[in-house]
Amino acid sequence: MFLHKVFFKVVISFFLIFSFSARASETLSIVTTTGMIADSVKRIGGEHVAVKNIMGAGVDPHSYRQTRSDVIALSKADLILWHGLFLEAQLQPLMKKLSKSENVYAVAESLPKDILLSHDEYKNKYDPHIWMDPDLWIYVVEHIKQILIEYQPENKAIFIENAQAFNAELKQLKQYANTQLDQISDDQRILITAHDAFNYFGDAFKFEVLGIQGLSTESEAGINRISELVDFIVVRKIKAVFVETSVSDRNIRALIEGAAAQGHKLNVGGSLFSDAMGRPGSYEGSYIGMIDHNVTTISSALGAQTPEKGMQGKLNLEQRS
Repeated sequence: MFLHKVFFKVVISFFLIFSFSARASETLSIVTTTGMIADSVKRIGGEHVAVKNIMGAGVDPHSYRQTRSDVIALSKADLILWHGLFLEAQLQPLMKKLSKSENVYAVAESLPKDILLSHDEYKNKYDPHIWMDPDLWIYVVEHIKQILIEYQPENKAIFIENAQAFNAELKQLKQYANTQLDQISDDQRILITAHDAFNYFGDAFKFEVLGIQGLSTESEAGINRISELVDFIVVRKIKAVFVETSVSDRNIRALIEGAAAQGHKLNVGGSLFSDAMGRPGSYEGSYIGMIDHNVTTISSALGAQTPEKGMQGKLNLEQRS
């Protein structure tokens, strides 16, 4: 442990002393923390960026800690793009140190504070899960576009064109989500998941959202919380709850068992992507595919007539269960 701390301090010191200024290379080397950021950078930067993402499919960003290879990659990058808003809680100290360089950006912190959701658990902090609303993700796309233009002004026209095309898809995605979710009756517009990752989703699509855990998966779900949710589910006759790909399903199973003990049948409506996307190279491993999957899974489970393979006909049915 001591040697690891020494190693990280040495690398960070090297990074800060010889910090990268924009390099005159044809391809920008960019390190990102989440798949949502990585995918957006690729969509905007195209062949002019080489992206290394340090958190893969199924990885929980709230609890992720940097590895030695992560620190080395960060020290060699032209740009570092991380989410911020306390999403990468365990990486926060490292990122704050690296932020002394001008080449490190917390892309979600570019959003106007008046459209962010606050939370009682985190004083003076905001809910970081903004990617759950495609309209909010457009702010991040625009921020990334401006960063790339700053470092490669010669490719400004390309970055603008790519960002416009991506934003058009995000607007189409939002329209699809509204069309599907509007079919769900008011009494079933309740989304219960493992942790509070879907509040922006609820805000955008008029759902009541309840998480067993808080905003961070690091918070514990007590017996009282699970008992309260079971009573709520039985009284409201909730049909389905949802597991998350990056969070244990232990607490969701406890809800199902608790509801059964009261004579109420509760189903798992499907598996949702909350803090991480699907497998790299898959449709669900893109931002569009991730949200398409969530919308299609939720709407189908709660009674809507939904295209089996989603908005673009590309969803992997095995990942819906």
